Amino acid sequence: MSPDLPVIRIGMLGCGVVGSEVARLLARDQAELSARADAQLILTKIAVRDLGISRPGVNPELLTTDAVSVVLDPEIDLIIEVMGGIDLARELILTAMQNGKSIVTANKALLARDGADLYTAADKADVDLYYEAAVGGAIPILRPLRESLVGDHVTRVMGIVNGTTNFILTKMDEEGRAFAEVLAEAQALGFAEADPAADVEGYDAVAKAAILAGLAFHTRVTDADVYREGITAITAKDVEVAKSMNRVIKLLAIAELTPEDHISVRVHPALISRTHPLAAVRNAYNAVFVEAESAGELMFYGRGAGGAPTASAILGDVVEVARHIASGAVGYGESDYADRDIVNISEVKTQYLIRLFVADKSGVLAAIAQAFASEGVSIATVRQTGLGADAELIVVTHRATESALAATVARLSQMDMVRTVESVIRVEGADI
Repeated sequence: MSPDLPVIRIGMLGCGVVGSEVARLLARDQAELSARADAQLILTKIAVRDLGISRPGVNPELLTTDAVSVVLDPEIDLIIEVMGGIDLARELILTAMQNGKSIVTANKALLARDGADLYTAADKADVDLYYEAAVGGAIPILRPLRESLVGDHVTRVMGIVNGTTNFILTKMDEEGRAFAEVLAEAQALGFAEADPAADVEGYDAVAKAAILAGLAFHTRVTDADVYREGITAITAKDVEVAKSMNRVIKLLAIAELTPEDHISVRVHPALISRTHPLAAVRNAYNAVFVEAESAGELMFYGRGAGGAPTASAILGDVVEVARHIASGAVGYGESDYADRDIVNISEVKTQYLIRLFVADKSGVLAAIAQAFASEGVSIATVRQTGLGADAELIVVTHRATESALAATVARLSQMDMVRTVESVIRVEGADI
């Protein structure tokens, strides 16, 4: 490494699983990373909550509990934020920007809520805001959307962006087990937190969907704009029915353009064909499937979480931002020129699978069909299985709006011959 290279001093906020790996790799690969950045990369200071925690491979002399001193340090050029949370992280990042420091962060929740404010602050301060690690861990998806596909028109982004839920649904599909049982296993293996709500209720995926949609469609999208439905209501029977249709259930983050050039952004379980590339994404892996007018179909696949994969994405951003600092340049900022409207879920059209128990007597199918027709929902297929005095009906619709489907389900629930509406799951892909 040439001693003539400019020096880029780095401060870090947080040193947990991801931060420790970033610090370790920066120390181990300093010469190579510096050569790639064309600048000497030096980790100068790390803010932590507890100095007493063991952090193998991290120089304890770099640690401090004074996070403000890190973002105010005049010698530090670049801040890596891996502390998590929203309010304190936001305050520290904004302070760092105001003091001329570029930011590399993995904080998806903060970006999904306050990304516009952070971009505005970065633009005002003439610094970088990079966040490849916020979606998909090591998977390079944000930079391709922001840079590689900037000459194309992206029409749809659909992805498996949460490893915990994918692990659970994979086990349910392959082993026929119940949700609660597999969740307990995921917690024992460390794939799920003691409180798994952020994952299984879809909140984690919502933040990532907002970020993906904003980049893909050049429009400001926040977590509040994303429809959310988790996987806790998915049963072993639902999975069995999906298998009988040669489909698999996945928790999908979907952002797409509507025929009116508006944006739909949603997170929910859906049935997809086993021939779709996303169907083969198993266990805790992530993948994002992109459709663009000229490029066609693209898929990005890999480890979506963990210390090493996330550190890989962070260090990629660090090298890029360091290059900018060394050359006196700034990279890509926010692209929100399109300012497209974001439609409510009630206006979104898709297919649905409705599973219900009805009285097993003549006239039921005709009455059920009439209930669908009265709300303008067309039936694609119906399958009936006897169950004592009742029968199970599995109905798959053609594409219909969410509002029409909701009205249909409400009507079905009020019919005397309908015992229960067991499940309603969206179907993604070609009409069945």
